Amino acid sequence: MTQWSALLDQHEHRPYPLPDRAWLMTMSWLDLLFAHWSLPPEAIEPLLPPGLTLDTYGGRAWVGVVPFRMEQVGPRGLNWLPGVSAFAELNVRTYVVHEGKQGVWFFSLDAASKLAVRAARLGFHLPYFDAQMRCETREGWVEYSSERVHAGAPPGRLVGRYRPVGEVYHSAPGTLESWLTERYCLYAVDGRGRPRRGEIHHAPWPLQRAEVELEDCTVAEGWGIGLVGAPETTHFVGRLDVVGWLLE
Repeated sequence: MTQWSALLDQHEHRPYPLPDRAWLMTMSWLDLLFAHWSLPPEAIEPLLPPGLTLDTYGGRAWVGVVPFRMEQVGPRGLNWLPGVSAFAELNVRTYVVHEGKQGVWFFSLDAASKLAVRAARLGFHLPYFDAQMRCETREGWVEYSSERVHAGAPPGRLVGRYRPVGEVYHSAPGTLESWLTERYCLYAVDGRGRPRRGEIHHAPWPLQRAEVELEDCTVAEGWGIGLVGAPETTHFVGRLDVVGWLLE
């Protein structure tokens, strides 16, 4: 049994059952930061496509900026290809519901791999964009910078650093941090405007509190989303292994 197949043995934490078909993708997320801001629902709801319902917590919409780096990205047995299987990524996301399943809606996914950007746009209908990115660890801090350079995409920039603070823990059901992180599908819209669901699976998020210093954060402005001030919640994750399924 591989490390990936072994993930399926740990599924009691999921809010709904595992898909009843074979998984096809692997990925590992490393040095990840969850930085979240809350906004009035009316600021985010008009930005969603038809068919998806905005999910809220405490009467507020939540927008996450999530920088990290990826390894072992690819189909089963092909997660080692140079230029595709390891790269930095930064996403801007909010939270939605469709047919009773809570998931993630991405406004953007900036990535440092041109091949991965094109494969994800074609195969998963996701708004991936080319970016010039740097992710380095120095004296316990993850130093991160990203500049969106995709032709025709709105500009977006992130410059800052972050580090874990405190011990690893798992979020408690019903808490904001559980609501923000423990989601097991993403949503996209295909060329005909139909919602599509991409299922994923992983162990419970191994969270740590995070200390964050942001010099610049304009990655959401292209969608009219102003992220004012410091993020309201921040969490760090050292590593999470993930398997995924094709869109349905």
